[in-house]
Amino acid sequence: MEKLLRGKFNDNFTKEKYHVYMDKIEGLHPGALDFRIAETPIFIPKDFKNQMLHACEDIIDVITAKNFKTLTERSIPADIVVPGEDAHPQFIVFDFGICRNQVGTIEPQLIEMQGFPTLFAFQALHTELTAAYTELPGTFSAYLNGYNKESYLTLLKEIIIGDHLPENVILLEIYPEKQKTRIDFYATEELLGIAVVCLTELTAEGNKLFYKKEGKKIQVRRIYNRLIFDDLRQQEGLGTVIDLTKPYDVEWVPHPNWFFRISKFTLPFISNPYVPETFFLNELKMPVNLNEFVLKPLFSFAGMGVVIDVTQEDIDKIHDPENWILQRKVTYAPIIETMDDPAKAEIRLFYFWKDEWQRPIAVHNLSRLSKGKMIGTRYNQDKEWVGGTVAFFEKD
Repeated sequence: MEKLLRGKFNDNFTKEKYHVYMDKIEGLHPGALDFRIAETPIFIPKDFKNQMLHACEDIIDVITAKNFKTLTERSIPADIVVPGEDAHPQFIVFDFGICRNQVGTIEPQLIEMQGFPTLFAFQALHTELTAAYTELPGTFSAYLNGYNKESYLTLLKEIIIGDHLPENVILLEIYPEKQKTRIDFYATEELLGIAVVCLTELTAEGNKLFYKKEGKKIQVRRIYNRLIFDDLRQQEGLGTVIDLTKPYDVEWVPHPNWFFRISKFTLPFISNPYVPETFFLNELKMPVNLNEFVLKPLFSFAGMGVVIDVTQEDIDKIHDPENWILQRKVTYAPIIETMDDPAKAEIRLFYFWKDEWQRPIAVHNLSRLSKGKMIGTRYNQDKEWVGGTVAFFEKD
C-alpha cells in the first residue's frame, strides 16, 4: 500500500529476522499461539485509513439511531435472548477488505462487523514487537485517535473492569484452553489481572454467579464475554452448564445480545460506497445475478457456511431465507508485495465505547493476509507471508 516502506521492508527482510521475531511472539505465552503470524505488517496511507474511518462513522450513525434496537430485534435467536441488555456495546469491530473497484481504484470494502471483542490484549503486545521488528518510523502507528500502548491498555482495563475489583471480573469462554485465540485470553489475564473461566466452571446460587480460584469461591459481578452463544449449540458432550438466559445479578462486557444486533444482520440497513450492497434473502424482490453475490448465513462465525460461488440450487436448498443474506461480491486486490505471490488483506478496526461517551471511537486494529480464496488464518495453513498481523497507519 505505502510503497516506500514496503520496498524498504522487503529489501531488508530475512528469514532469520522473522524467526527471531516469532520466537519473541511465541515467548509471550509459550504453547498458546495457535494461528499463523505473517512475515510482514501492512503499511496504510492516510487517505485509505480515512476512507475506512468515514465509512465507520456512517455505520455508527445507524447503530446510534433511536430505532436501531427495533430494527435488529429479530436478529437475536429467541432461545438465547439474555436479560439485562445495556444501552450499547462496549466494543465493535469492523472488517474491511483492501479491494479494487470496477474502474481499478484501490478502496476499502466492509466485509463484516461484530458487536463483540477480538484479540484486544494480545494485539497490544503483538504490535509492540512488530513495530520493533519493522523498525517503524514515527510517522506511522497502529493506534488511532492519539492512543498508544499505555493509554489503550488503560482504556481497555477501565471498560472491562469498571468499578469492580479485578477478582470479581472474569473472561468467560467455553473450554478456553482449546480455543485458537487462547493466547489473547492469557494476555488479558496478565495485563488486566482477571481470571479466565470456562462456562463449565461457573456455578449459581440464586441469582448470583460464582467461580473458584485457588479453592476460594468468588462472586462474579462482571463478565468480559468471549462466549459465542450460538456456538454452544455445536458443542458435543457439554453436559449441564449454567443457563445464562436467566436473570443473574451480573454485568456483561459486552452484553451477548449485541453479538447478534451488530453483525451481518446490520448490513442491509447501511448505505455507503464502502459497504457492499446487501439483502436479506427473504426480502429480495428483484432478480439478481448470483455470480455477483456471496451467500452468508446470519448465525455463523469465522466464515463458516459462506457460499462464494452461489447457484440457484444453493438458494433452493435454504428453508429459512430470513436467516441468510446475499452480499455483493468484492474483488480483493492482491496488492501486498511479498517474496513470491502478492497477498490480499483485511483490516479489522477496533472501536471502544465507554458508558459516558455518545459514540464509540477508533483505537487500534489487527489485520490478516491471505493468498487463498478465503481470508482468515485457518484457510492459509500451507502458505508463507500470510496470517495474522497489524496495519500501521500513516499519521495525519
